[in-house]
Amino acid sequence: MYATIAELVSAAETADLSLSELMIQQEVANSGNSRDEVWAGMERNLEAMAAAVKRGSTGEGAFSKTGLTGGEAIKLKNYRATHQSLSGDTMLAAVQNAIATNEVNAAMGIVCATPTAGASGTLPGVLFMLEERLNLTHEQMIRFLFTSGALGMIIANNAMIAGATGGCQAEVGSASGMAAAAAVEIAGGTPEQSAEALAMALSNLLGLVCDPIAGLVELPCVKRNAIGATNALISADMALAGLTNKIPADEVVGAMKKIGEDMPQTLRETGRGGLAATPTGIKMKMRIFGQDRDFE
Repeated sequence: MYATIAELVSAAETADLSLSELMIQQEVANSGNSRDEVWAGMERNLEAMAAAVKRGSTGEGAFSKTGLTGGEAIKLKNYRATHQSLSGDTMLAAVQNAIATNEVNAAMGIVCATPTAGASGTLPGVLFMLEERLNLTHEQMIRFLFTSGALGMIIANNAMIAGATGGCQAEVGSASGMAAAAAVEIAGGTPEQSAEALAMALSNLLGLVCDPIAGLVELPCVKRNAIGATNALISADMALAGLTNKIPADEVVGAMKKIGEDMPQTLRETGRGGLAATPTGIKMKMRIFGQDRDFE
């Protein structure tokens, strides 16, 4: 079990192996399952992600029972087909995938928690865009997920991944860092560059609060995954270009943990602060639940 990102990177460099390969070997050793069984388990995760992206991007899209979210991935899909976008089609493809996934989650569909359901759009947002842009093989896509898992495991063990304990920085922030690191590996970068990408991505989202309207994982959660996906891609490109974060990845994770612990309870998924406490946010909660309900 790798305790730190620095330890994982060092092991990869010493053995001349990828981060994904180290994670696969660790899973085989820890689970007692064969390599084929471990691989097949990750394939099922990939299938769930692909199905969610497809559902949210097909027909009229996916809609939640509350009416707070739904159909916006389709709006983006149509916009991409009929307009010259400001941020570029590649970036918007990632955003569409991310929003589609989180709209499926809000509609009580099946998603793959990466690392949580509320952050489930960030990784597939990046991965399925890269599949088209880089013509990824099935193996590369599976390895993307193993690399993400390796970094996510270390973040979870050393800090937190739940909005209730660390704010949205712990959910979408962690997911963005995981996706950035995996994108670097899949593009041919080094383990050290993957660590730098994670450090930059997580640093960019430090302090991000968790303030869901009516305590539901819909607003602003869905669109925060769009930011997580684009932030991951930008951070991956910076790392591949040779930029560094200056603050090591493990220290960034430590900072995120401290910030999460210092964050007021109202800004940690209770639905009592931030956007949830705005006049409009309160009206939405009253419309859905019919009373002034707290989520502690």
